[in-house]
Amino acid sequence: MKFFVILVLSSFVHMGISSAENVIKPNIVYILCDDLGYGDIHCLNPDRSKVKTPQADRLAEQGMTFTDAHSSSSVCTPTRYTVLTGRYNWRTKLQKGVLMGYGKPLIDRERLTVPGMLKQAGYHTACIGKWHLGLNFGETKGKRDLSKPIADGPVDRGFDYYYGISASLDMPPYAYIKDRQFTQALTTEKKWVRKGAAAEDFEAVDVLPELTKKACAYIADRAKKDAPFFLYLPLASPHTPVVPTKEWQGKSEIGPYGDFVMQTDWALGQVVKAIDDAGIADNTLVVFTSDNGCAPYVGVKEFEAKGHYPSANLRGYKADVWDGGHRVPFIVRWKGKVKAGSQYDGTVCLADLMATSADLVGVKLPDNAGEDSVSMLPAMVGETTESLREGTVHHSFGGNFAIRKGKWKLIFCAGSGGWAKPRDKEALKQGLPKVQLYDMDADIGEKTNLQAKHPEVVAELTQLLETYIANGRSTAGLKLKNDAPIKIWKN
Repeated sequence: MKFFVILVLSSFVHMGISSAENVIKPNIVYILCDDLGYGDIHCLNPDRSKVKTPQADRLAEQGMTFTDAHSSSSVCTPTRYTVLTGRYNWRTKLQKGVLMGYGKPLIDRERLTVPGMLKQAGYHTACIGKWHLGLNFGETKGKRDLSKPIADGPVDRGFDYYYGISASLDMPPYAYIKDRQFTQALTTEKKWVRKGAAAEDFEAVDVLPELTKKACAYIADRAKKDAPFFLYLPLASPHTPVVPTKEWQGKSEIGPYGDFVMQTDWALGQVVKAIDDAGIADNTLVVFTSDNGCAPYVGVKEFEAKGHYPSANLRGYKADVWDGGHRVPFIVRWKGKVKAGSQYDGTVCLADLMATSADLVGVKLPDNAGEDSVSMLPAMVGETTESLREGTVHHSFGGNFAIRKGKWKLIFCAGSGGWAKPRDKEALKQGLPKVQLYDMDADIGEKTNLQAKHPEVVAELTQLLETYIANGRSTAGLKLKNDAPIKIWKN
């Protein structure tokens, strides 16, 4: 899945401040796209892209492009957990796959989240969009009752306000939720890939425009208030069902998926325009990114035959442990603070949003929060060009691990770890080594496995991952526990 991210800031706060006192707190807006590939953004893939993305391209011209940014997982639910908690998803009981529309809550009630932290710092917090982190639906006589209030959702995990859908747009129930209640009775059934309960007038094609409108209205309203705000906007596009509205149909060279990417880019532009129109453009940090790579089942082979490569020069797609599954677009704009047209090549992870947000508002995180999060602020404001992370852990749909340190990437399976060929069992049958080691500086396409030539690197990175697992964290601090036992090897 993919996402756009926008951080709206009302002032620059230096990273050295450790308390929220005497700090002018920034507004923060985070937009998360669903299944948008690194190569779907034209400016990141100019030679192999056939889709126009003028809003994202303009953002890059005005700000900084992060060339080595990663989601914590190559699929949706896990990445969203990490975004809001600053903790790797594989530390939870969900160690492979995703939740469905009726899935149980993944974020524990006692865990500090980004909105929870900011709420404590005096923020108004809102989530508008696709949740996909589990909800507790009401029951009557032991059976699910969708007319009852919903528990353990966004408004019980740090948000003051929620408006959106429970999970992916191809997962029922199909209806909008406001805070703890569906906005309409679910009186019928509809099908977008999966059939299920739906509100009568809910249509998948309307969701992107509706979420965009709600987000822009929220920004306009909160900009008039004295209190700072945090808006998390997880879009449901361009994930399936691929449903561009009529005015966007036929706009791209590759068909409906390209049209939907272009409409998603339009949504980014609308949110940026709302920021500009509200008079807060000079105090706004905009970050654009995605939750994972492009889904192969939307027709990537047909796109590539037409000259559009949604993973650019990377290997793999959504679900895979190769970089095409989890290296994502990440562009920031902050006028006067982030140098226009600049680039940062160090490795960052979407887990880093929590530490970055804390840094921006001058809050010191407790030891039991954001345990895998490192502040990106020094890179954003040009204080360093060096890597901020010791190591970064990647995770696939099948629960397969990889770890990156500097130029080296070690993969703990023989195949893709996801849906691309060869899959793990097939790779082992082919006699491929059970681990893969790549020099990402020299071989970004992960074509040449160097595990036999560099056993010392394999040993070093294996030990580092084992340490991160054993310590319950990958940053300095108190040793913590994972929610369940963790196995590095899945086959």
